[in-house]
Amino acid sequence: MRETAGASAVAGSAGSAGPAEPVLAAAGLTRTFRLRGGQGEVQALRGVDLTVDAGASVGLVGESGSGKSTLARIVAGLIRPTAGSLRLLGREVADASERRRRALSRDVQMIFQDPRASLNPRLPIHRTIAEPLRTHGLPARRAEVARLLDRVGLPARVAELYPHQLSGGQCQRVGIARAIAAGPRLIVADEPVSALDVSVQAQILNLLKDLRDELGTAFLFISHDLGVVRFFCERVAVLYLGQVMESGATERVFATPRHPYAQALESAAPAVRLAERRSRIVLQGDPPRPEDPPSGCPFHTRCPVRIGPVCDEVEPAAYPVGDGFARCHLLTPEEGR
Repeated sequence: MRETAGASAVAGSAGSAGPAEPVLAAAGLTRTFRLRGGQGEVQALRGVDLTVDAGASVGLVGESGSGKSTLARIVAGLIRPTAGSLRLLGREVADASERRRRALSRDVQMIFQDPRASLNPRLPIHRTIAEPLRTHGLPARRAEVARLLDRVGLPARVAELYPHQLSGGQCQRVGIARAIAAGPRLIVADEPVSALDVSVQAQILNLLKDLRDELGTAFLFISHDLGVVRFFCERVAVLYLGQVMESGATERVFATPRHPYAQALESAAPAVRLAERRSRIVLQGDPPRPEDPPSGCPFHTRCPVRIGPVCDEVEPAAYPVGDGFARCHLLTPEEGR
């Protein structure tokens, strides 16, 4: 019961009180991949609970291989979970038919990491943006494409160009226009600015923030850059080896992280002011291989504050911490509050 209460606190607030159905509610979400040749399997996600309310922005952070992109692909309907529940707008979709998932795709769209690779090089931009409109039976006239281009800060003449004729930032703006075309309730943004020049990143982030506020669209925002997540997201979940280690309000998690892994991530983030810089926590070794995860706490093989056999043998519960939770044997129900 403690774990469920803590995990649900990952949700962000849509700005109005009330028991409204969340846009996204994942419970016990698990995804296992079989290795080539049938030699074992990899558990990319292990019992993830995650909630995103209407209009909220929830960030996912963690090292490469932590399961961020796998979770994004499941939410976007590109792959199915092995186990667990996934509810979109109150409807269970974990085991939904392909036809039903296609119908729901209007409500969930995705912005990809590599903007140029996400666009069909053979299609002019107007056809790329019009594609989701046609798919969902919406007007796909040139005037609507021009309106969407204007909404993301591009001139109407871009409609006649091809992806290779655009810069990376322009391609990402086209990808954003495509994502918002059908009026989705949730956008999954998978490292949407990491492939862009630093000077362009701020422009795209500001654009996404303006669109979020204007349209009321919820975001599941994936990034390895804590500064970007801190700017864009009200809440954050920290993933390690397919499991949420800590969650809560972004400012709380980054200001006073309680899980040792979250503390290490925060210590590695650049600080603008000298007074804000923390002593760097250097983790020893590499993350365990997903096909051979450790017993007990998944982080115990690299944890700088490991307290003994309990860390090696017993998986920690999700203890409440403020409006979120953290999984660590150093916490107790009383200390975590």
